[in-house]
Order: sequence, then C-alpha cells, then structure tokens
Amino acid sequence: MDIAALVAWVVTALGGFVLLGRWITEGGLRAQRTGNTRFPAPLVFGHFLLAAAGLVLWIVYLAADRGALAWTAFGVLVAVALLGFALFGRWLPVRRAAAPAGGETAPPERALPVPVVAAHGLVAAATVVLVLLAALGVGGS
Repeated sequence: MDIAALVAWVVTALGGFVLLGRWITEGGLRAQRTGNTRFPAPLVFGHFLLAAAGLVLWIVYLAADRGALAWTAFGVLVAVALLGFALFGRWLPVRRAAAPAGGETAPPERALPVPVVAAHGLVAAATVVLVLLAALGVGGS
C-alpha cells in the first residue's frame, strides 16, 4: 500500500506540474497585477509547496518506517486537498463562462486542460485514500 500511495502521489504531482506550468505560461503571475485571475498566487503556490512537502515526508516515511511520519504526511495531504478543492471551486466558474468578447483577455486558468484537471483530481483523491489506508496499516508495509 505504501508504494501504491507513492506512485499515486508522484502521478498526481506530475499532473500538478503540468497545470502549474500551463497557468504560469498563460500569464497567471502577470494576471495577479491586473486582477484578471481567480487564482491568488499564495493559493496556487501554497497548494504546490504543501504537496511537495507532503511527498517528501512520505518518502522519508518509506525510508524510516515511522508511523508518525505517515500520519503527518496524511495531515499535510488533507490540507493540500482542501487547497485543491478551493482552486477547483475557483476554476469551475471560469471554465463554464462564455469565452471573453473580442479585446478581452481570458483568465489564465481558463487555459487549463480539462482532462488534466480531471485526472489530477481523481488521482489525488485516490492518493488520499491510499495514504490513509497505508497509515492505518492496511495491506502491510
């Protein structure tokens, strides 16, 4: 279960990198100054940094086999998931809105590919479940 959780976490991270890179290249950071984004940079980077920290904790747990580290990584992952839900909640109305009229610039998050967003969210949910089961000791080490 531990390794399955690690694989799911890495796959989720790869999808997150794609989304973060796309948001940045579409002008996400520049849009902070103009107010043309629904994604505040602290929310975006907080989600990213916490996820990375949790993944590092999980790797340390795998190396050290200390139950407290598994539960700490799970707690961090729950916070990451909450930030992810906040981002998804801000993305959905932008994605559903009609394309901007001529001359208006679309928010950068509108360019996020729906399949990547969906896959990232689904694999992230699986990661939360796998990490919880591993922390509970289900499936052995």
